[in-house]
Amino acid sequence: MISKKLAHITPFIVMEILERAQAMEANGEHIIHMEIGEPDFPTPGPVQEAALETIRADRTKYTHSLGLPQLRERISKHYTDEYGVHVDPERVIVTTGSSGGMLLVFSALIDQGDRVLITDPCYPCYPNFIKLAGGVPEYVPMGEDEGWQIDSKRFSDAAAKGAKAAVINSPANPTGVVLTAPVMADLAKTATDNDVLILSDEIYHGMVYEGHGHTMLEFTDEVVVINGFSKFYAMTGWRLGWIIVPPGLVRPIQTLQQNLFISPPTISQEAALAALSDSRVELERMTKLYDERRRWLVPRLRDLGFGIPIAPTGAFYVLANAKHLSTDSYSLALEILRDAKVAVTPGIDFGSAAEGYLRFSYANSLAELREGCNRLEAWLKQRPPTNKA
Repeated sequence: MISKKLAHITPFIVMEILERAQAMEANGEHIIHMEIGEPDFPTPGPVQEAALETIRADRTKYTHSLGLPQLRERISKHYTDEYGVHVDPERVIVTTGSSGGMLLVFSALIDQGDRVLITDPCYPCYPNFIKLAGGVPEYVPMGEDEGWQIDSKRFSDAAAKGAKAAVINSPANPTGVVLTAPVMADLAKTATDNDVLILSDEIYHGMVYEGHGHTMLEFTDEVVVINGFSKFYAMTGWRLGWIIVPPGLVRPIQTLQQNLFISPPTISQEAALAALSDSRVELERMTKLYDERRRWLVPRLRDLGFGIPIAPTGAFYVLANAKHLSTDSYSLALEILRDAKVAVTPGIDFGSAAEGYLRFSYANSLAELREGCNRLEAWLKQRPPTNKA
């Protein structure tokens, strides 16, 4: 009875770790969460107030299928203010989360058998979106020794073989790496030369702690940008995102949106206007605290023996080499959860290039991160050295 395509869809391992941790908590155990990529901060006050006002005013009906016109215009202004690029509001489509945006984009673009380039490691859901649309994910490996940057020649060689599209992510999950401007410029040129459409996932924009993050729109107009309010704006449960697409894709994606979602969530859209216009103070405070955690966590993990040759500068993740403990990261993460009561994400969730690594999320308070690392230290001291997979 189950469709054959689902046989190729893999579980999201971080969610399985989270659910195991929650089951342990239900039995009275205290778990330190360093696995999930969800802001621990409340949604900014102006956003909450805007949502309540929307409800009180009964502005709760369907909106335009592409999203509230004023929100699309405000998102367009955001790109002018933050990056100095002009984006026609007609190219902006508001979506039910960035995941909803990905579903729309991949469904509109991919035919059966189309090859789509993705990095290894990468966000685990990319290959599943591609496969669900009938496409074939093709991995472009990245390495720790390359600073987890995308190698231009490797990308060019893969693109020259006839790929339909390529997915990039900066700041990146799971590495926390921010792509440099020269790398992004090279990717844009390679994509243009090989008729490959880049899909740039920019969901962690705003969370850059050194230097400046770049949108792919600075380098090419022939790009799909995916973003949303979940991470930087601490609005995961509001399920609101946006995509910016070339003009020729607007109408096809609108048709899909009308059929699949009708319109994005109305209350969330009204609240998002406040996120973009009235929440700067709270957003800056959150970013400062993330950076404080990052600056504490990276050296602490290094002191514990984890390999982090280059400190991440974006998002809220550290991908740490744990091969000295085990080359089976899933078993290792389960062992740490069971014995140290600390939840971390196994690298294998993100692709073969991340096997043997663990992803640590610092979307948790500094006090909890300290406790988590203290537990890891105690666990490492008592762990038998021969207990390796």
